[in-house]
Amino acid sequence: MTPLAAGILGSLAAGLMTSVGAVPVLLRRTFSVGLQDVLLGFAAGVMLAASFFSLIIPGIEASALLYGPGWWPATIAAIGILMGAAAIWLMDRTIPHQHFRSGKEGPQSDSLTKIWLFVFAITIHNIPEGLAVGVGFVGGDVEAGLQLAFGIGLQNAPEGLAVALALQSEGYSKWYAFIVAGLTGLVEPIAGAAGAAAVSVAEVLLPWGMVFAAGAMIYVISHEIIPETHRRGHQDEATVGLMIGLVVMLLLDVGLG
Repeated sequence: MTPLAAGILGSLAAGLMTSVGAVPVLLRRTFSVGLQDVLLGFAAGVMLAASFFSLIIPGIEASALLYGPGWWPATIAAIGILMGAAAIWLMDRTIPHQHFRSGKEGPQSDSLTKIWLFVFAITIHNIPEGLAVGVGFVGGDVEAGLQLAFGIGLQNAPEGLAVALALQSEGYSKWYAFIVAGLTGLVEPIAGAAGAAAVSVAEVLLPWGMVFAAGAMIYVISHEIIPETHRRGHQDEATVGLMIGLVVMLLLDVGLG
């Protein structure tokens, strides 16, 4: 299997985990608000560890192979991280969307229904995850790509559950909430294919792609996920979830690697 095909399939598998996470909605299982925040905190921890151990450090190593040790690898990492964060910041301000608890962001969008505002918000957040998996497979280390895809998929499950529960709380049926939550994960293979294709064409883009994806994910963690978990008074529990997610991904990445 080519690295491009592996990147697409890996990001598809990770994206489909949003559907797995939303299954409890079909089973009529209920989750307390505190548990939802713990699960989102866990997702943030997994993403944070993946950003550094699966993307930034390998990105710096890839830069060192191309340009040698010294300032260049560190400079590429710094610029790429800031570019990734800036890309998500720009999308936040140019694409109309709405968060479940913090309300509307972006330009005015009275003509769009509320559900599509939610979908746009979720899509924005899933793009860097798919990009990360796609780029991870092209690096030449299949095991590293699999670990990254597993980690991203692991954190997609609680995100899928949170999306489905939020939609259900807005009055949508359980099947509608499940289907929409699942569809939001399908943006990940699209982003994964784009990232894998770009890096496959030019090897010099590999370190840039890795640190760019990491910067985008770190921005989402800081700007969206952590504030969401702290809004309803469960910041202590959410922080515990974040720490557990971080060490779980650390063990997967370093232990299996």
